[in-house]
Amino acid sequence: MNMQNTMSEQEILADLLTSEKHSTATYNTFITESTCANLTQNLKSILTEEHSIHENLYNIMNQKGWYPTTDAEALEVQKVKGRFKPLQG
Repeated sequence: MNMQNTMSEQEILADLLTSEKHSTATYNTFITESTCANLTQNLKSILTEEHSIHENLYNIMNQKGWYPTTDAEALEVQKVKGRFKPLQG
């Protein structure tokens, strides 16, 4: 008996999106720990591509209703900005 486990389009996209999140986090770590300027520049270029892929996957999922989001309330945005303001120096 040949039983295949198949993933739905939604499951595949969700898996890809999760992989992209992990990839971008890993590239960020490599960039901050690299001591070679040439390598750092190449990693930054790859990271930019990874962010683009991530954005495309998110947009597809969001358009299909598989990754719904809501806008943050203005007060919540201001709270977050306030927490990071001291870090701006």
